Amino acid sequence: MPDTDWKDKLRCSFCHKKSTDVDKLVAGPGVHICDQCIGLCNEILEGENLASSTEPRLPAWETMTDEQILDHLPKIAAVQVQVDDNLRDWVAHLRGRDVSWERIGVSLGMTRQSAWERFKSET
Repeated sequence: MPDTDWKDKLRCSFCHKKSTDVDKLVAGPGVHICDQCIGLCNEILEGENLASSTEPRLPAWETMTDEQILDHLPKIAAVQVQVDDNLRDWVAHLRGRDVSWERIGVSLGMTRQSAWERFKSET
């Protein structure tokens, strides 16, 4: 895959910006966070330290309109696809090391058969 193809697929799991639209994208286990969201997190944490208030959180569903929630759904779905793709890559790597479907299934809390059915086409 050309270098730019994978970069176009990676997005921040929080704001959903493409990796090509931010300066840095930090990878975690199946998720990514951009430098802009890290900056926002730092501002929230600094504010929390100064105000000593309760834990910061996203707007509650109760405070959002139906349209706001509907607008957010595709972002959540895109993050799920990104996490699923990452999981498939990890499983494929394990299968490349000849790790059994049994061990993979146990690690994922499913049967050997379920693991094989979910990931067989990827190996």
